[in-house]
Amino acid sequence: MKINLKPRYLVSTFFSTCLAGLSLATWAQDVPVDRATFPKFERENYIYEVKSEKWKGPKLSDGQPDVQGQWSNTISNHNNLVNPQGGGGGGGGGNRSADQKRAPSRVIDPEDGQVPFQPWARELQKDYAAHLLNPIKPEYIEPLARCAPAGPSKSFMWHGYEIRQFPGYVLFLFDSGSRIIHLDKKPHLPENIKLWNGDSRGHWEGNTLVVDVTNNNSKSRFGRNGEFASENAHIAEKFIFDNNRERFTYQATYTDPTVYTRPWTLAIPNRRVEKFAEDGWNNQLGVAKYDPQYEQDKNNKRASNELLLEPYEQICTENNGGFGGGAVKRTANNTPAP
Repeated sequence: MKINLKPRYLVSTFFSTCLAGLSLATWAQDVPVDRATFPKFERENYIYEVKSEKWKGPKLSDGQPDVQGQWSNTISNHNNLVNPQGGGGGGGGGNRSADQKRAPSRVIDPEDGQVPFQPWARELQKDYAAHLLNPIKPEYIEPLARCAPAGPSKSFMWHGYEIRQFPGYVLFLFDSGSRIIHLDKKPHLPENIKLWNGDSRGHWEGNTLVVDVTNNNSKSRFGRNGEFASENAHIAEKFIFDNNRERFTYQATYTDPTVYTRPWTLAIPNRRVEKFAEDGWNNQLGVAKYDPQYEQDKNNKRASNELLLEPYEQICTENNGGFGGGAVKRTANNTPAP
């Protein structure tokens, strides 16, 4: 079996934008890898919890636990925060379905699985949700439909992503932007500088990356049901990695007394995707390097013979229906409505 795949780094953003109309096959090369033998990435209907403990796995030169690689959340996409495997938009609070086969709310505190909005904020959230597919005002437009970053927490619900580590830093490469976590004890940015993914300062405690996030610009949402925070939000995050480096639990506690009645916490389970078949969502990895000797020698673990996987380069176009449901209402023949 031969497949055509294009790794992200082979084409610059400039050229991919200019030549977006060309077929991927123009750039790809045949790679003789039978990806059908890779297991399928199955979404789960529970939150796999990893406990904080001493790190027993390999470390990098600066002492960081080595957690580099390709990851994805295991439940669903960003459609719905509190009913992850339900739909998004259409109004309401996004309550979880009574169907117990679905994953629980990503909100783990409070126990009812709902964001504890103040009354005015709940009404605004419902208004956002009701107008998702008919955004008659700019504020109704799903930010991802405008090619904007997804925000500190929503980024972990939107396709797979990569973790890279450098001395004093952890770097996240998302489909919708990037995020740097500083480990060098630098102070936070001045309060007047606001960022889509906030300003992150962290440190390691055993197997847990503890991160303090400030300077949010409040423009991102948590999903397509309109849950939001203000630029006053303070986020306390924990990335809790298991020692076999196959899974981690992301937890974030939001404190924002201008919007919520109390602090609340969400949780997102994640796992590695390198060993799974490409599926266009959780796993978008293509073959970047293939040594023909790999299949024969993979069980011998010869370092010179390897299969290197990289994500596709993504091109976002505003009003792309696949990104955000579409920001412009269209007629039956797919032309903009008057």
